[in-house]
Amino acid sequence: MRKTLLYSALILLSALFIAPFYWTFMTAIKSTVDLYQFPPVFWPSEWHWENFAAAWNKQPFGTYLTNSVIVVVFSTIGQLISSSLVAYGFARFRFPGRDPLFIVLLATMMIPWDVKMIPLYMEFNMLGWINTLKPLIVPAYFADAFFVFLLRQYIMTVPMEIDEAARMDGANAFDIYWRIHLPLMMPALVLVGTFHFMNAWNDYLGPLIFLNDQSKYTLTLGLSMFKGLHEVDVTSIAAITVILCLPPLALFFVAQRYIMDGAVGSSVKG
Repeated sequence: MRKTLLYSALILLSALFIAPFYWTFMTAIKSTVDLYQFPPVFWPSEWHWENFAAAWNKQPFGTYLTNSVIVVVFSTIGQLISSSLVAYGFARFRFPGRDPLFIVLLATMMIPWDVKMIPLYMEFNMLGWINTLKPLIVPAYFADAFFVFLLRQYIMTVPMEIDEAARMDGANAFDIYWRIHLPLMMPALVLVGTFHFMNAWNDYLGPLIFLNDQSKYTLTLGLSMFKGLHEVDVTSIAAITVILCLPPLALFFVAQRYIMDGAVGSSVKG
């Protein structure tokens, strides 16, 4: 009886979470007749897959997609490299002020992005980076406090004896990081990469503030502009929204096992 109630509750909650995605997808493939029919049609009589191509061709979404891929790929690479290096330094090196410095690093997570928005714009404007993709990519190469914390916790689960044995074999600090800790951190790196992918892919404020030229827009900003131009074209808006949701969903399903391993490993100190 208890299991039945538990499974029923889980099915109900799952249905509540899936319902918006289902309705958006159904809206994207409906005809105009089914779209405005009352009561609403939950299963359209005909599936119009051409709605996706028609919506995609109404704006230069191919250019937006290219810009989004460039930002996501290069910023994710930078985030993985920088955060893992900083985490390795905090986890394995002893130097004066290490712990207070780590606390200061964690304290930066309490500063909302809205507070840093104007100083960042002034800084990037002085560098001549406004209306380029650099403000969306380069900051990722200077590590993120939350990701540093996750990776540091994961590294601290690795026994120090492994580092000492590697040093006895002639390995230097970078060799130990590259050959030992980086492969061991793979689940945590997948977790960090997934989190950053989601943040970069769904980022709206960054492109809105730093980009002016339409040819530089990312998908999120392009979709926002598309909504403004086609407020009545619900089918096209839903179709682009579905396309925008596909990469994060695919990434999660592919990497979910590593995500769980990385989350568990980062939460326990050995």
